[in-house]
Amino acid sequence: MVLLQCHRTEPCLHAVWLGDCRIKYVEHPIAGDKWCIYPSYDFTHCLCDAIENITHSLCTLEFESRRASYYWLLEVLDTYKPVVWEYSRLNITNTVLSKRKLNRLVTETHVNGWDDPRLLTLAGLRRRGVAAASINAFCKEIGITRNANVIPYHKLEHHIRSYLDADSPRTLAVLRPLRVVLTNVPEQHSSTVRGATLPGRPESEPYPLPFSRVVYIEATDFRLQDSKDYYGLAPGKSAMLRYAYPITVTSYTQGPDGSITGVQAEADLGFKAGGGKKPPKGVLNWVGQPAPGQEPERAEVRLYDVLFKSEAPDALGDSWLEDLDPGSLEVVQGAMITPELAKAQVFDRFQFERLGYFCVDPDSKPGA
Repeated sequence: MVLLQCHRTEPCLHAVWLGDCRIKYVEHPIAGDKWCIYPSYDFTHCLCDAIENITHSLCTLEFESRRASYYWLLEVLDTYKPVVWEYSRLNITNTVLSKRKLNRLVTETHVNGWDDPRLLTLAGLRRRGVAAASINAFCKEIGITRNANVIPYHKLEHHIRSYLDADSPRTLAVLRPLRVVLTNVPEQHSSTVRGATLPGRPESEPYPLPFSRVVYIEATDFRLQDSKDYYGLAPGKSAMLRYAYPITVTSYTQGPDGSITGVQAEADLGFKAGGGKKPPKGVLNWVGQPAPGQEPERAEVRLYDVLFKSEAPDALGDSWLEDLDPGSLEVVQGAMITPELAKAQVFDRFQFERLGYFCVDPDSKPGA
């Protein structure tokens, strides 16, 4: 056994024994059960770096005290010595990045696996639709430091949105559908209007949107009381169906509890964009029936928010799990999507106009 004194104001002794190891009777993912002896960190860290010709071994500050043992063993073995740099760990508000805490979240089923989109693991970010370019841009902005710091979550979101805004095709969808019957459209009418994947850009491509007598809008886009700062529908009020026609409410129906169950409206089928007639200020996302009497495709939509209620869950000590936000995942059943969107493949990214960015989840199933 060799004892090394670290160059610090307070003596720090670390034992390095070339035979130091752990014995674990657990099957290894590669070696299986053929081996049960595992060398210690001090033994393996420096040797793996040297064998793999690592130029710079980057560690967080808690490993600074191990630098002496790192170089001592490589010196004794007269082998290649990488450069070791220590820096402060990355901390981001409203989440945890500690491997032990992440492991608890997963093993105790507070989240749905290591690729849960609420976790800032690479697997979780990828499942959420985050591109590698967004992560690289975020890391480039925050840089590397030896000072303790906490990065606001919105900085990461800024880079995620910047990439998604540039590359995600636009489409229409309705999360909480409200049925609208256009009473001046014939029952068997079926036509298409053209949407734009990237409105206002030269690389934009058109895509078809079915239009018929029955369309669906967001339930939150209709209310009984109108106001000056409200641009949705209300009795007697008009709004524009995105890429289609202005519609004006003529009546509505209510359920026994007073909730709105349907809206009747008239469409201005003669309206043409740029034709001189001023459109309504309000523009609505909508989904029409693909054919008369045929309901649109349904989808499950998962809405994610930050995992913890407070900005610094690490500061809560042993009670950090009590800070989990039960509203960090909202599952919306019965959302309606266009026929083109129903053809999307896993990991395809889209912007649902007026709603946000979405990515096709790996556990998607046809018709579900």
